Amino acid sequence: MATTRKSTASTKGLEDLFLDGLKDIYYAEKKILKALPKMAKGAEDEKVSAAFQKHREETEGQVERLEQVFEILGKAARGKTCPAIDGIIEEGSEVLEEYDGSPAIDAGLVAAAQAVEHYEMARYGTLIAWAEQLGMKDAVRLLQQTLKEEEATDKALTSLGQGGVNQKATREAA
Repeated sequence: MATTRKSTASTKGLEDLFLDGLKDIYYAEKKILKALPKMAKGAEDEKVSAAFQKHREETEGQVERLEQVFEILGKAARGKTCPAIDGIIEEGSEVLEEYDGSPAIDAGLVAAAQAVEHYEMARYGTLIAWAEQLGMKDAVRLLQQTLKEEEATDKALTSLGQGGVNQKATREAA
């Protein structure tokens, strides 16, 4: 039985791995699209809420770019369940529930959003490297555009944390 499994696995290559990664991040982006409005609504700070709303619009464009990458591969755009993003989003939901009305809600939401961004940056970085290795220049360009947006969102979230929501959580809790 192990021999059969091994021979099946050995027929898979980098392109298969790339497609699996693409399905993973597609699923993740779709889940994030659903989570961002809840996070925007749960935020008390208008800047935090606006950041989530802005990123939702960006995420819609990121989904469209992923669909273009699927087209390049000649594959249907389909997601594959990603337990990692499900867990990260669940943590964000817990922050919304456990810190609702708390001075720490915005700091917690910013931290949860950064966990999502860091996951996405890791995934996109890997997909770019694989697309480069596979000679998929158009896919590389599309994925790099998204990675730049994710990095900019991460920096904006850091600024929100350092620019007041972390201090507010400390001051008001004291």
